[in-house]
Amino acid sequence: QLQLVESGGGSVQPGGSLRLSCTASGDTLDTYAIGWYRQAPGTEREGVSCVSSGGRTFDYADSMKGRFTISRDNAKNTVYLHVHDLKPEDTAVYLCAANGASCLSGMDYWGKGTLVTVSS
Repeated sequence: QLQLVESGGGSVQPGGSLRLSCTASGDTLDTYAIGWYRQAPGTEREGVSCVSSGGRTFDYADSMKGRFTISRDNAKNTVYLHVHDLKPEDTAVYLCAANGASCLSGMDYWGKGTLVTVSS
């Protein structure tokens, strides 16, 4: 069964950058669509970005375009989320998820998340 583990979160000042990683075990990621989501305190989970099994990217939120970039390295069985120019409102737990269909389908597998805290 596919398992996902996120890493790369931490505390950063406004304007900083991070690279978040989503690494799979139990199966190879190359056949899955992988999405990044986030959940801030007191809010519902929000979609960030997704990459299909064919490498096509899809941004779920216009507010994050140009600052967040998703990519995949199938050789490392890992999907990345590069986050730039971070703002306090970006503070959240960031989660990755996978399905075997498309970025527009419901996700079947979820990681536990990695915390990003943006503050001065």
